[in-house]
Amino acid sequence: MSLRSRLPIAVAACALAVTALATPAVAGDEWGSDSPSASGNHQNQGQSQSQGQGQHPRLYRGVVTASSLALRSAPNRGGQIIRWAERGEVVSIFCRTNGQNIQGNRQWYLLTDGTWAWGSARYIRTTGTTPRWC
Repeated sequence: MSLRSRLPIAVAACALAVTALATPAVAGDEWGSDSPSASGNHQNQGQSQSQGQGQHPRLYRGVVTASSLALRSAPNRGGQIIRWAERGEVVSIFCRTNGQNIQGNRQWYLLTDGTWAWGSARYIRTTGTTPRWC
């Protein structure tokens, strides 16, 4: 095979590898949980999950404070808009990271409400414990 025919295959394989590394793992997450553990630790390890605990130590909650908030594909204003969240909407937060500074706040939250999207922490008030770092 010539280099010209192998190059597109190599580029596609590289893109697939980068996507796999950049995508958060969701194996074992309990998406049906309505009351995640705010403490972020495993206080109920001795009890079976099938007993209806309904708590997940890695999910946090927040409330949107902006009239309309763009949720993006990256923690910056240049990221593609995935969807819009309205004021008062309760969102599930997976973790936080530093990103583009929005009015003095560099933190962004990775939200898990059906799609993985980033929202500026400037416009999301957390309820309970501050989310863990990504």
